[in-house]
Amino acid sequence: MSAISMAAPAPGPTTPTFAADPERQTEPGPDVEAASAPPRPSARPRGRAWIELRAAARLDAAEVLRSRWVWFCLAVYTVLAVALMTVGVRESAILGFTGTSRVLLSFAHALVLVLPLIALIALAPAVQRARDDGSLELLFSQPLSPGRWLLAVAVVRYLALVLPLALVMVAVGLWGQLGHGDPVPWIFIGRALAVAAALLLAFAGIGTAISVFVRNPARVITYVILVWALGVALLDFGLIGAMLRWRLDPHAVFTLAAINPVEAARLALLSELQPDLGTFGPVGFYLANRVGGQALFVLGVAWPAAVGLGAFGLAYLGFRRADRI
Repeated sequence: MSAISMAAPAPGPTTPTFAADPERQTEPGPDVEAASAPPRPSARPRGRAWIELRAAARLDAAEVLRSRWVWFCLAVYTVLAVALMTVGVRESAILGFTGTSRVLLSFAHALVLVLPLIALIALAPAVQRARDDGSLELLFSQPLSPGRWLLAVAVVRYLALVLPLALVMVAVGLWGQLGHGDPVPWIFIGRALAVAAALLLAFAGIGTAISVFVRNPARVITYVILVWALGVALLDFGLIGAMLRWRLDPHAVFTLAAINPVEAARLALLSELQPDLGTFGPVGFYLANRVGGQALFVLGVAWPAAVGLGAFGLAYLGFRRADRI
């Protein structure tokens, strides 16, 4: 047997290998650094919050203008003011108010009963309506905070209630000056606007809370009517009648009347007058003699505002934590 010798193939060119040299380690490139670095926020938190608020406010402002809600409020205020001007109210005198001041006093007292209902109607269906038409699902699929959306909606609709009222009050004052030569009672207009704005804030906050915590449309309407009726009925005159009819505890009656934002607003409008039992009512007469007229005005503005902010705070927390869709 012959030995068969197999020639090994000649080795080809080999790639040289180098030992790891710590001095020759290459630096990572910019792409590697960018991939390993933590992500940077696209904007500062405060700037982003402002952008979200502005975007949500623009959307809701367009919705309010499209639904003609501003024009509805302006029409209601104008009709009420014109009705008081045409029935000869300015020719009569009451509680020392005559002329244009008399018209504005009657207008402000009528608003005390009307404004709570308007504020509740404006805010109570907001969340439920957006949920039904799919707006919430569409909006929250975008980088938009639920709390900021709710805040923007509340602010826009609150301004839609306050600004037409300020316009009508100033117009009534100018009408008295140009048409009848009466001086414009700027101080009374300012005080009445402060009281009306605080009362609107109270029931706008309550309406927002109803909108967040009540999902059934029929129940929303029921709660709106119930809250408005309680606010109007729990004035001290009605409570005193209930106390005499059903033998209620006087302390409970006075407490219910004092914590009612509508009663607080009514007393704030009368705070410039000399306390009188027939005008102020039992609760107002007691408070006016106890704390004074100026403090009564401050309480009549601060307490409804605190009620509204507290109700909105509860709605804000509940909306952020609850199932929104």
